[in-house]
Amino acid sequence: MQSSNGRPHGTGDGPESSAENQDEDGVASRGVRYEDPWYDALASGWGELDGTGRPAPVVPSARGERDGAAVRARDVYAEVQRSEAFQEVRSRYRRFVVPGVAAFLVWYVGYVVAATAAPGFMARPVVGAVNVGMLAGLGQFLSTFLLTWAYARHARLRRDRAALELRWDTQELTRGAQGGAS
Repeated sequence: MQSSNGRPHGTGDGPESSAENQDEDGVASRGVRYEDPWYDALASGWGELDGTGRPAPVVPSARGERDGAAVRARDVYAEVQRSEAFQEVRSRYRRFVVPGVAAFLVWYVGYVVAATAAPGFMARPVVGAVNVGMLAGLGQFLSTFLLTWAYARHARLRRDRAALELRWDTQELTRGAQGGAS
């Protein structure tokens, strides 16, 4: 299978023989290309030789090909990003994450400040050898787990279905831009 930038994948780089990349006889098809603008974007062009044995002077762009299908696929992603559905998913994400991160940081900084500025208060015994500082420290762990649980629940109930629908719509639009059948 070819990567999106035209270079062959090495072993272990992807689903080279998965069912979706096989023809009717179960043989892996070799001409499959991804038109996802983020596929291989991070690794492409870094540390490659320019053909003379020296590294290329400039890093090539993440997307080497510039044919009509690639431009149309890129336009599909830009269109989806501007869509009302995408903006709603992003705003739901921000409405949860921004207050959650702010509350957690205030709680964490408050714990650190209290531990350094009020050691007498943190050393006050609550039950036996357990003091306020120990309870607050355990509260840090508890709040981390609770925030993680709340984030996963919020994502499952408020964003995952809409994000999955956006993903499928994007893939269908991309296939349509390439002129291919599903």
